[in-house]
Amino acid sequence: MAVRGLGCPVRFVLTAGQKGDAPQAELLLKDLPADVILADAAYDSDRLRKLVSDQGAKAVIPNNPSRARKYDLDKALYKERHLIECCFAKLKQFRRVATRYEKTARNYAAVVTLAAIVLWIR
Repeated sequence: MAVRGLGCPVRFVLTAGQKGDAPQAELLLKDLPADVILADAAYDSDRLRKLVSDQGAKAVIPNNPSRARKYDLDKALYKERHLIECCFAKLKQFRRVATRYEKTARNYAAVVTLAAIVLWIR
């Protein structure tokens, strides 16, 4: 999920439960106007960092412990990543999002979209 600076969802991609989140990051960030991209260590890859820099944004991603080449981390900016977690918490306040009653991905995506619209309206 891509979230704007105030914690409202901008884009999301549904994946199967066994799929990782990091491969979806490129799709989420493509043509997304941003000055700073915040992510956790699971998204730490040279490919994603290059994509972010090619878009003219700053990557604020902590280094994966197994990474040989370490990058500097702006800890003051990284503290703002809690807005992403807060966005997930707000979405999970909607019962249909949290419990995933919908049987199909299409219907679940529609429910998440409606919940995101409500968050934007608030």
